[in-house]
Formats: sequence, C-alpha cells, structure tokens
Amino acid sequence: MSERQQCSCCSHPVSSPSVCQTLNEMDFERGIWSAAMDGDLERVKSFVQRGTDTNMRDSAGYTALHYGSRSGHLAVCRFLLENGACASPQTPGGATPLHRSAYCGHLDVVQLLLQHRADPMLCDDDGASPLHKAAERGHEEVCRLLLERCPALCSQVNKRMQLPYQLAQQGGLQELLKPPR
Repeated sequence: MSERQQCSCCSHPVSSPSVCQTLNEMDFERGIWSAAMDGDLERVKSFVQRGTDTNMRDSAGYTALHYGSRSGHLAVCRFLLENGACASPQTPGGATPLHRSAYCGHLDVVQLLLQHRADPMLCDDDGASPLHKAAERGHEEVCRLLLERCPALCSQVNKRMQLPYQLAQQGGLQELLKPPR
C-alpha cells in the first residue's frame, strides 16, 4: 500500500508530490517574471499596463529583466527598459541582467543593456564581472563588446584572484582577454 504524503504548506494529504506547489512558485508563474522568462511580450505589456512595477522582485530577488535577459528575449528586455526597468538591478547574490545575458551569450541583449547604461563593472558575490561570465562560457563576441565599452574589465580579478582570460578555454579568446602589460 502506498504511503500518503502531506503537503509542506498545510496538513492536507496529497496523492502525488508533483502536485504540491509553493506560494512562491505560484506567484512566479502568475507574475511578470514568468512572462519575461517565456518571452511573452503581450503578457508583459499587460502586466505593465495594469500597473505592475517593472522593477518588482520575485522571492529570490530577481526582476523580470533578469529573466528576459537570461532567456535572450530582446523585445521583452527593450519594453521593460523603455518602461522604467532599472538596467543594473542586483540580486542578493550580486547578479545583474548583464551578468545573465553575458553568461548565456545573448549579444543583442548585452548590447541593449549597455545602451541603457547597465554597469559592466558591477560584480556578483564571487567577484565576477559580466566579462568573467562571458569568458567562462566562451562567448567571444560578447567579450569583445564588453571590452570595447570598458577596457578595464580585462584587469579585474574575481574573489579567486582570476582574471577573465584565465577562465577562457579557447586560445584565441584568452589572447583577446589578456590585460595589457
């Protein structure tokens, strides 16, 4: 006979653990964050037209722009920025939308964020800049763009005392990222 489990938020038994969902998860799915992550521009617009703050954070401290940036949804990111979203909000761990888009290699989103004055010098709690994130994943064009905007990034060390070029796996990218002597 199968053992019945209880929902973590109350004492009601649940027949299947897969149907148990937290309030935070439900808020996320019903909120602007999920729409931004899915690239659902019409739904994002609807939230904003109804008065949703474009800088509102989910339970983990991420904004809709973080989710749109990570997923590479240029139109969603543009709409959010044009409707008051801060270009460089940091999560409790220090990540910005620029970190997220650089790590995922979304060159067009990185470019848009920089045009809206996202700060490429901001570091996360590991001391990583967006350039560290792009270098780690081998996104050469993103690295080039970040260096064009902010050449000093190539000399910035993370908390492990690593320069961006030391995180790059490809020889050509390592050469691009080496700081001048």
